[in-house]
Amino acid sequence: MGVSSEEPGQTIEWPGALDVRGLLEDGWRPTPIRDFILKVHSRCNLACDYCYMYEMADQGWRRQPRRMSRHVLEWAARRIAEHARTNRIFDVQVVLHGGEPLLAGAEHLRYAIETIVAAAEPDVRVGFSVQTNGVLLDEMFLDLFAEHGVSVGVSVDGDEEGHDLHRRRADGRGSYQAVRDGLERLTVPGYRHLFGGVLSTIELRNDPIATYESLLGLGPPEMDFLLPHGNWDTPPPGRPPDESTPYADWLIAIFDRWYAAEAGDVRIRLFSEIIRLLFGRMSASEAVGLSPVAVVVVETNGEIEQVDSLKSAYDGAAGTRLHVSRDPFDTVLSLPSVAARQIGRRALSDQCLACPAHEVCGAGLYPHRYRSGTGFRNPSVYCQDLFKLITHIRDVVSSDLNLSVAEPVATAV
Repeated sequence: MGVSSEEPGQTIEWPGALDVRGLLEDGWRPTPIRDFILKVHSRCNLACDYCYMYEMADQGWRRQPRRMSRHVLEWAARRIAEHARTNRIFDVQVVLHGGEPLLAGAEHLRYAIETIVAAAEPDVRVGFSVQTNGVLLDEMFLDLFAEHGVSVGVSVDGDEEGHDLHRRRADGRGSYQAVRDGLERLTVPGYRHLFGGVLSTIELRNDPIATYESLLGLGPPEMDFLLPHGNWDTPPPGRPPDESTPYADWLIAIFDRWYAAEAGDVRIRLFSEIIRLLFGRMSASEAVGLSPVAVVVVETNGEIEQVDSLKSAYDGAAGTRLHVSRDPFDTVLSLPSVAARQIGRRALSDQCLACPAHEVCGAGLYPHRYRSGTGFRNPSVYCQDLFKLITHIRDVVSSDLNLSVAEPVATAV
C-alpha cells in the first residue's frame, strides 16, 4: 500500500511513485519536524576533497548567495515557530551550518539566534548548535555561544597527518594546527561546557586506533565516525563491489577498544545507536535504524531542502521547490521524498527486508542507497560493512551481559 503504479514504459526512480495520499488513507501520519538546519553561509574556508557540498554531484552551492540574508532568517524564524505551534511541539533544535557557518560573522549569527528565539517565545524552546571546522573559533564567537547556550561541534579527522590528508586549505596547506588552536580555546574552563563533540570522516589509510586516541585526547563528550559519502553509481573510496568489509574492520578495531575501556567516559554515536537498537529502542540517528527522519534544511537563499547529504547522490536530489517566504514546513511532510524517510520498513528493498539485521541497520544512511534507475530503494552501498559491524557489536554486548540467544539483544539481528 502507498506505492502508485507507473505508466507503461515510464521509469520513475523510487520514491517518485510513492503514494502519500494512500499512506495517509492507510493510517500513516507524518512525524513533524524537530530539527532545522540553517545554511547561514554557503562557502567554506577549507577545501576538503571529500566534501559532499563542493566536490560531489550537486554543485548548487555555486548559485547560492554567500550569506543568508536577514529577510530569509526572519522568514525561517516565523516558519519554525509556526510549525512547532501547529504541531504542538514545544522543543526544537536549530543547527547553524554551512559551508563554514562562522564565516557569516558573530553579529550575523547573533541576529539569527535572537530572531529565532523572539519568534518562538514564550511557548517554544529552541536549542542551538553549530557545526564548524574550528579554524575561526575565537573568544568573540565563544562569548556569543556561551551567552545563548549554543553547543559547538567540531569536524576533525584524527591526528595531524590523518586530518591533513583531506582537510586542507585551498592553497594545499593543512588545517590541523588551526583546528587544534580553536579546540584549545573551546575547551578552557569558561567555554568547555559548550563542547558538543567531534565529527570525524573515516579514512581507511589512517590507523583506526591512532585516530581514536587522537580524538580521545581532545576530551570530547561525544564522537561520531562518518562513512564517506558514496552510492552504487559512485562507490566510496576503498569499497569494492565484493563481500569485503574494510569499513567494518576499521570501526570494529575502535569499538573493541572503546567498549573495553572508555564507553563510560565518551559516547561514540554510531556504536551507541546500534546498541540502543539491539535492545529494541528507537534510533536517534539517521545513519542506522528505522526511526522517522524529521529534519529539514533551509539554504542561504531560503529554499527548503531535505538533508544536505543527499547532494552526494545527484544534482537536485535534496531539492523540494519550496521556499520559506511562501511555504510552511508542514508542506514538506507531504512530499514523497520526505515521506519515504518516515515510513520505516515500507521504504526498504526486498533484499533488506530479507536480512535479519534490517531492524537495526535500516538500510543505512539514505543517500548511500542510491542507484540510478531504481533510486533509493536499495541496500546501502555499505551493506556488507554494516552487517558485520552490527553482528560484531551484538556478539560482544551479548557476551558481556551473559545473555542467551533468546534475549532481545541477541535476536535483534
